[in-house]
Amino acid sequence: MSKQDLSSLLKNINAGVLLDLGLILAVAVGLILVVQKTLPWLANRLRGRRRHFLLAMVPLLRLVIIVGAFLWMVPIVIEPSLQNMVAVLGSLGLALGFALKDFASSLVAGVVAVGETPYRNGDWVEIDGVYGEVTRVGMRALQLMTPDDNLVTIPHLKLWTDAVSNANNGEPQLQCPTDFYLHPEHDAARVRAVLQDVALTSPYVDLERPILVVAQEQPWGTRYRLRTYPIDARQQFRFSTDLTVRGKAELLRLGLTLAMVPAVRGATLDGSGGPRVT
Repeated sequence: MSKQDLSSLLKNINAGVLLDLGLILAVAVGLILVVQKTLPWLANRLRGRRRHFLLAMVPLLRLVIIVGAFLWMVPIVIEPSLQNMVAVLGSLGLALGFALKDFASSLVAGVVAVGETPYRNGDWVEIDGVYGEVTRVGMRALQLMTPDDNLVTIPHLKLWTDAVSNANNGEPQLQCPTDFYLHPEHDAARVRAVLQDVALTSPYVDLERPILVVAQEQPWGTRYRLRTYPIDARQQFRFSTDLTVRGKAELLRLGLTLAMVPAVRGATLDGSGGPRVT
């Protein structure tokens, strides 16, 4: 691009223009900080759908602020003609495509994530083998807080190549499957009734959601999966622990024998809950 073309593209940059640009940046950064601090603070004092709604508004408002600041700054620096805008946007696209391929792909995936909402703040998701609560959806990546209190950053780029498993999808409740393994010689109907009573008497259970007991025969015994919902998704681990402790106690009180599988070196659990040698 020649000096003449550049002079026709850009306006005269002086102290007044620089001051305007600085003020726009300061206002945008200030608004983003206010949104990222205020909305989560308010959301943590609410429950249910209102909490998830406020948390989901954080990335959307941040995107609106960034786009608004960019659109506000462009006419200050560039002569607002169709030819100039095409040249600027074309050059910007080429730079991002060649120099920042993965970064640009993550940015585009972030915009898609805001629109399609495969995950939101407050959702419990599993991506690339990592399970946790979405605490922040940024422009390039999202952050998950795992059950072990680890903060994991995952680029939106994973949206193109990996499956996203969303446990609650914006709802305050999610299903907590709890497994029990018994010796095959027992009264299955009685076990199902006991497990249903254990779920109904839990202080964490959401009684408006169904309680289901699924039984499946395996070569090593019978697996029972208790499918229930806690009142709040953040209670899932306390809920599952409560069901496990009280359910096991009730089954032992009835004189039932738990299934035992010999430990095998290098073995993991297969999809049915049984051992798989690796």
